[in-house]
Amino acid sequence: MKTATNKPDYVLFDRTTRAFIYNMQTKAVQRMLDFDYASKREIPSVAAIINPTGSDSYSKFFFGPQEILLPVYKSMQTAAEKCPDADVMINFASFRSAADATLEALQLPQIRTVVIIAEGVPERKMKEVIARAKELNKVIIGPATIGGIVAGAFKIGNTGGTIENILESKLHRPGSVGCVSNSGGLSNETYNIIARNTDGLYEGIAIGGDRFPGTTLVDHLLRFEKNPAIKMLVALGEVGGNDEYEIVKALQEKKITKPLVIWVTGTCAKAFKTEVQFGHAGAKADLEMETADAKNKALREAGAYVPDSFDDYDKLINEVYTGLVKEGVIIPAPEPEIPKIPVDYDTALKSKMIRKPANFVSSISDDRGEECLYGNKTISQVVREGLGIGGTISLLWFKRLMPQYALKFIEMCLIITADHGPAVSGAHNCIVATRAGKDLVSSLVSGLLTIGPRFGGAIDGAAQMISEAYDTNTPPAQFVAEMKKKGVNIQGIGHRVKSTHNPDLRVTLIKEYAQQNFKETPLLNYALEVEKITTTKRDNLILNVDGCIGVCFADLLRNEMTKEEADEYIRMGALNGLFVLGRSIGLIGHHLDQKRLKQGLYRHPWDDIAFLNE
Repeated sequence: MKTATNKPDYVLFDRTTRAFIYNMQTKAVQRMLDFDYASKREIPSVAAIINPTGSDSYSKFFFGPQEILLPVYKSMQTAAEKCPDADVMINFASFRSAADATLEALQLPQIRTVVIIAEGVPERKMKEVIARAKELNKVIIGPATIGGIVAGAFKIGNTGGTIENILESKLHRPGSVGCVSNSGGLSNETYNIIARNTDGLYEGIAIGGDRFPGTTLVDHLLRFEKNPAIKMLVALGEVGGNDEYEIVKALQEKKITKPLVIWVTGTCAKAFKTEVQFGHAGAKADLEMETADAKNKALREAGAYVPDSFDDYDKLINEVYTGLVKEGVIIPAPEPEIPKIPVDYDTALKSKMIRKPANFVSSISDDRGEECLYGNKTISQVVREGLGIGGTISLLWFKRLMPQYALKFIEMCLIITADHGPAVSGAHNCIVATRAGKDLVSSLVSGLLTIGPRFGGAIDGAAQMISEAYDTNTPPAQFVAEMKKKGVNIQGIGHRVKSTHNPDLRVTLIKEYAQQNFKETPLLNYALEVEKITTTKRDNLILNVDGCIGVCFADLLRNEMTKEEADEYIRMGALNGLFVLGRSIGLIGHHLDQKRLKQGLYRHPWDDIAFLNE
């Protein structure tokens, strides 16, 4: 008998079978695709993913060494329309929604088989699903199943485990044995046993451990009986229920004629004083006939090959197989070459099989562990130890945790440079950009781009100039004279408003803190000597905020690291970073202020002051 898909009714899956995966199960999908590649399938067995909580899109997977895109559909109906060749749905829905999703799938004319992975589907709902499937002449595998496999043709989800286990169990090519069991875990173990004692598995199905499976052990054994490619049957039953007696009946009525090796697990139950509920919902004997011993006895009497214990299961399978080979019923095929499956990068890296140079190198932070590291400290440690912004900057900028006095000085610099009123160029640009309707980042950048030697960016320049003069033992007077002769302004010296008669209190704060807390301040001392000379020429040629921060920070760095390393940080622009970071705080404030004032619809009382000062 042929079905509408031109497959015999005993064939649920073959090398052309295509399936829908219900719910986003990326690992299961990738395992199916790896099996496809190992089996030398021409097209992937997964047609599409149905993700009811997502949206229509694509998801990347590997098919051998190549990346492919699999469609993801929100609607089952859309998936069916787009992929008419798919006739299987592997249902990874939760136990709450698995039945409803299955009923919806059964309504699609193209779907012949639904596999329900979830365990604990409500029994009333499962009975409804089974009845509907029988009405429509469709097949249910599960619930509480790992699925099944047709060796070298089609694999359901995670059946058979990893690709390494697939190849070890010879599931990438067909053998002659049909296998069915209740347990998914034991089915994988049985496939391994079959691989070592026969020419391998042809098809294996785990019907699932819930009390009401969609198909039974005998349903699949009867399918295997019809399949001429299957020469030998292997099964595992379990304590509880009456399903194995259906096999007994089929053997007695000669509906099963192929040799069947079967063992019913749970014979240890008699060692307990009370009835034992094993792992599956149906694995409990309520009557004597439901015990494993009674079932094994009945199967043996009906003509099945039943070992004395599970320990002899593999030996009996080998014995029956060897007999079929001697009779010529099974002619073992030459073993094909074992395919090589590319290893995923993450897997190979964890296994230390490969090494790869980093695209980006960072020596200040690391996010590969459970928590990001700042230097050698986790973020939790930075917070719990109260290292603050100063400690964070110390770790990320200078790759070390400096003493507390240094951390406090860093934070002082940020506070002092945070804002200098709306009249300065950076604040002015930020305000104008905000009123022009720009977003926060654009407005902030507009203000930051004005920072330079003339507008608040002389910290590095001042540190470099003063350091070079000090290091070359140039007397302050000579230094001032040389700069005048070259026509070069001394960075960090001079103020538009402040003077010796109207000192900048910010400079006073920085200078006093450094003098009281730093180990030594040779560069600051040198800058103050320069200031004495420049202020004799004009009283506003004072050491300004940029200059004071620059020379003090250069002193600080030289106190906590080598001179060469400190000079390198200054050349890299680290000190101006303090100004950029501090000024960002103020610029963001100006942006938010202007937003509150509705981008200029209400005139700010500071406007006149700002433009007058400019």
